Amino acid sequence: MNTPRLVMDLDRVGAAYRAMRAAMPDVAVHYAMKCNPHPRVVEHLKGLGCGFEIASANELEQLLTIGVPAAGILFSNPVKPETHIAKAHAAGVLRFAFDSTDELDKLVRAAPGASVYVRLAVPDLHSEVPSEGKFGVDLGTAAQLLLAARDRGLDPHGVTFHVGSQMLHPRAWAQPLEMVGELMDKLAAEDVRLSLVDLGGGFPVRYTSDPPPLAEYAAVINAGLAALRYPVQAVIEPGRALVAEAGTLVATVIGVADRMGKRWVHLDVGAFNGFMESLETGNQLRFPVDCEATQASSVQTRSAAGGSSTRRPRVNLTGPTCDSQDTILFDVELSRDLATGDRVHLGSAGAYTTVYASSFNGFEPPLVDIQENGERQ
Repeated sequence: MNTPRLVMDLDRVGAAYRAMRAAMPDVAVHYAMKCNPHPRVVEHLKGLGCGFEIASANELEQLLTIGVPAAGILFSNPVKPETHIAKAHAAGVLRFAFDSTDELDKLVRAAPGASVYVRLAVPDLHSEVPSEGKFGVDLGTAAQLLLAARDRGLDPHGVTFHVGSQMLHPRAWAQPLEMVGELMDKLAAEDVRLSLVDLGGGFPVRYTSDPPPLAEYAAVINAGLAALRYPVQAVIEPGRALVAEAGTLVATVIGVADRMGKRWVHLDVGAFNGFMESLETGNQLRFPVDCEATQASSVQTRSAAGGSSTRRPRVNLTGPTCDSQDTILFDVELSRDLATGDRVHLGSAGAYTTVYASSFNGFEPPLVDIQENGERQ
């Protein structure tokens, strides 16, 4: 088998989706396409009844090709090329996010009569993969933008926010929902009633330790929605939570070296052709790692989470390029006997791996295999 290769298990994707629907049955799920748009993953989620969220016209085109109704798609990128807005509107997309007067101008021109929802800025809530700061406005500005949208012929449809990716604090949604309530109060004085509250993504998955139970997140969200002054359509936009644990990245050791007291294990996948989130998080996102032997060495299959009868040394897992930043993990417990040709399996790799990957230095992104009903396809 050629590597690097991402193996996606559709059964696990389905299980994650069903768990989220069961925890929050009154909240619609719209998969964030940016996370992993592999056609088989997207088609599987469509078959389960999942909705979708897009950030570009290209993502929209993929959904339209497989028969996803445009009217149900959320275009949640707050700043969009005007040509993308026009294409989406012409295709039948009805709902667009925004957070500035400039974006409002584009929507008036390219999507007249559209329903718009404003992006709120939320406090730094300390997610494992911080993603806030680029988008969002304060409450006063949010109200002004929605009123301006109304006055210019658009439908002031709703509000959205994002607490940050891989959020390990279930109460992170409590304060933003309180802010939504304050926004509702401000708009009520102007006879504007919101229809949509989009709670974004950020739901976590297991890497090397279990996140809090999904039920704890659901309890906070359900309570926050119930406290609003009137009922709304509530949606979430999970990405990582639906696909990360379904993916295993299989890599091959291309070399090992001892340098200044550290053992470096070089793989055919690294930060630039699969694990960009390693750089985004300062190598703090700890992917679970297993190793297996080929004929190159006598290594036995072992898990980095434990289970070996002997204490294993720590190694650094690095990528194939000549860039020193191209490292996935430091101080990983793996056999020191790993040799060129051995295989390493990195778990929880179904999110933000292939989509971020480039061909830097000529090393290609991972191939993708699909597994369903226990069989590789």
